[in-house]
Amino acid sequence: MANTPGAKKAVRKIERRTEVNKARRSRVRTYLRKFEEALAAGDPAIAKTAFVEAQSELMRAVTKGVVHKNTGSRKVSRLAAQLKKMAAA
Repeated sequence: MANTPGAKKAVRKIERRTEVNKARRSRVRTYLRKFEEALAAGDPAIAKTAFVEAQSELMRAVTKGVVHKNTGSRKVSRLAAQLKKMAAA
């Protein structure tokens, strides 16, 4: 366990950051789920709106350091491919 005052403070900071990051990650998952539901519904307009929101939320998570840049880009790319595939069908 942390002994020094600096180490104790670091533990407190990590706990606070962890809570913030959990909330952000959860928010991203919510928007991804909404996009999946919109795809399942089969309405291209709703899916497009959900895609824009999901992309925005993913990229925000990237800038906040919750998700790595490449991970965010890969996920957005896959979402875009799903949207394009749905629009073509």
